[in-house]
Amino acid sequence: MASETADTIVIGAGVIGLAIARELAQTGREVLVLESNNSFGMETSSRNSGVVHAGIYYQPGSLKARCCMDGKQMLYDYCRDRQLPFNRCGKLIIASSKDQIDQLKALQHNARCSGLDDIEWLERDQVFELEPDVRASAGLYSPSTGIIDVHELMLAFVADLEAAGGLLVTHSRVLGINVDSGGFKLRVESGGEYAFNATTVINAAGHEAANIARRIKGLSASHIPVIHPVRGHYYEHAGKLPFTRLVYPLPGKTSLGVHLTIDLAGQARFGPDAEYCETIDYRFDESRKPRFVEAIRDWYPGLDESRLQPGYVGIRPNLRGPGDDPADFIISGPGEHGVKGLVNLFGIDSPGLTSCMALAQEVALKTRG
Repeated sequence: MASETADTIVIGAGVIGLAIARELAQTGREVLVLESNNSFGMETSSRNSGVVHAGIYYQPGSLKARCCMDGKQMLYDYCRDRQLPFNRCGKLIIASSKDQIDQLKALQHNARCSGLDDIEWLERDQVFELEPDVRASAGLYSPSTGIIDVHELMLAFVADLEAAGGLLVTHSRVLGINVDSGGFKLRVESGGEYAFNATTVINAAGHEAANIARRIKGLSASHIPVIHPVRGHYYEHAGKLPFTRLVYPLPGKTSLGVHLTIDLAGQARFGPDAEYCETIDYRFDESRKPRFVEAIRDWYPGLDESRLQPGYVGIRPNLRGPGDDPADFIISGPGEHGVKGLVNLFGIDSPGLTSCMALAQEVALKTRG
């Protein structure tokens, strides 16, 4: 069996894994990224809304709140520096009826407790001035929310990684990891079975992160959480809509609600809905359309449902199970599980994209101690 050696191996080439690999390579580490698919970012990273979140929804003081706030600014700065496309278009969160106003006020309070000081309260007539086609009793306006081209971002991360001497290897599935005093030995299927040796391993495999962790001999099962995949459908809208900003209802228990986003090419889409699922299945269920139409018309009564066309399905690696309280990101390093050189990332759902560069810095700190 052929053998290769690298200082650091990152498992998973989604936007999180690539941000981490880039960060570590630019500090002088020899970094190899292993990806089981035939290209980078083919799962969660390419199946989301592409939104740069402001930091409104997350528990103040949590890793999610902190990384979202820090990561948002890092992401905007990086896009400016690298001349990557983005649009800081702003977002409107609405109470569609008077009985939702207290919940909207609570959301504003939560955002301010997290340090977001630019969020604005809007009365009904102010919502109408911004977006006349939205039906709402009140709203919150977030001017620092935006949209980004996720594929271009990942391309830039790969370019930075390679410029720093790192390497991305696709079609590479990790079969098992042994831990000994010298580091890690990985068995990898990549057109044949190979052995990879490393002193540091970063498990950023998204949906597969828990499965990868269970293949690490020497890691206690008590440090591997249960992942609860949540499937979400996105419908695209044929033709122009009368909106210039993102529009969100109040968040539900498992998602931010069926909201409107408009990408950099002008394509409008609604979604996602949310359902817990047992398997990673990206097939589109068109029977969900009536529920989409009902949810959208709650705040946009002018919707022409004939213009809704199936878009795509995304699946988030949630740590929160049905009926559970909100869960934070988990970055589990040697200080938590006792295995030197190993960092596992679990439950990196929304706002993972926004947080990617801040998460990369958090991981880099874990590898030093």
